[in-house]
Amino acid sequence: MRVDLFDFDLPQEQIALRPVVPRDAARMLVVAPQSDDLLRDKTIRDLPDFLRPGDVLVVNNTQVIPARLEGVRIRDVTQAKIEVLLHKRVSENSWRAFAKGARKLHRGDMIFFQGKNAVSPQSALEAEVLENCGEGEVLLAFALKGDELDHAVETHGAMPLPPYIAGKRPADARDIDDYQSLFAMHPGAVAAPTASLHFTPALKTAIAAHGVEFAQVTLHVGAGTFLPVKAEDTRAHNMHAEWGEIDAETAARLNRARAAGGRIVAVGTTPLRLLESAATADGEIEPYAGETAIFITPGYRFKAVDLLLTNFHLPRSTLFMLVSAFSGLETMQAAYKHAIASGYRFYSYGDACLLYPTS
Repeated sequence: MRVDLFDFDLPQEQIALRPVVPRDAARMLVVAPQSDDLLRDKTIRDLPDFLRPGDVLVVNNTQVIPARLEGVRIRDVTQAKIEVLLHKRVSENSWRAFAKGARKLHRGDMIFFQGKNAVSPQSALEAEVLENCGEGEVLLAFALKGDELDHAVETHGAMPLPPYIAGKRPADARDIDDYQSLFAMHPGAVAAPTASLHFTPALKTAIAAHGVEFAQVTLHVGAGTFLPVKAEDTRAHNMHAEWGEIDAETAARLNRARAAGGRIVAVGTTPLRLLESAATADGEIEPYAGETAIFITPGYRFKAVDLLLTNFHLPRSTLFMLVSAFSGLETMQAAYKHAIASGYRFYSYGDACLLYPTS
């Protein structure tokens, strides 16, 4: 499909730079393609009203790590400031990263990351450039590994706010909590599963009171989620891969719920992508552990997910393509037009929409 079909104009003032307080006060646009009432303006607190006993909400329990590192490249007697965003762990001591100033980096260069809590040059986190992969990406080997490296990244790094927020303000102490979901448990993501950011203990309690259960899966969201689709046709786009896991017990729970008439409600596009990667042709969800690079565009037949709660996405993005596949391109074009005209807040810290499928 032509990528320009997924384009739209968004006023800059509708990009949310902070979440609403409390989180469940965010607005929620209900989009129901098969209903006479196509678009309904609600709030996240209304979500329980759209759920039924026996439904299961599937959330992503990944935890965002402080993956943005600032440092200095040293080569012979020359130095250059470098900023990197870790996005994919390769081994116990190596990461792939997107680097500002990547063209300044050559194989064998040393980078010393002097983080926010480092107290001396001797406490810097040291890394060697193993490869300049092109298109702003490098492969780094750190002097530390395993838990020691994880602790050092925690000490030296900053929260990796999306570029549409980071370009307007720096990350600060509030983001440590704001950019982490209530379900965060397993460190490894460099971007938040943003639909989960709307949940509060009170909302969880209200949902449980409706006879609805929660199930947790893990998908470590990568920085590739923010990469624009540069191709003119979706068939030419190379989708980024992310690591995910659904354990056997969770897969069995979801299959039992669906067999009993319950619906699988994905809280965000990340659990949806993982569930669809794990589903068989007849919709049974199997245990899964590994990478997924599933690219969902209109025409895709959904097998495992019945409802989708998600934030508003970037134009020409793979995520807007995904929601257009779920609820229909014309429907989502109309929904986004309504959201823009009605002052909804967009992107990671913005409002949400509850999407029903086209059939």
